Amino acid sequence: LATGASWVCYFRALQIGKASQVAPVDKFSLVLVAVFAFVFLGECPSGQEWLGIVLVACGVLVLAFKR
Repeated sequence: LATGASWVCYFRALQIGKASQVAPVDKFSLVLVAVFAFVFLGECPSGQEWLGIVLVACGVLVLAFKR
């Protein structure tokens, strides 16, 4: 149910806003999941996985703040 609601909200956001504004917010959820898993679940990503998480976060910031 939560996944379905998430997709409904995502497509509604695409109807209201520009895809270039909605997509970075969607992709940042991957970063949040990784951080929450580390903080609350005690998961310990490898260095390569942290690098990937950081690169995704940097990409989201570049998309979000481009002019």
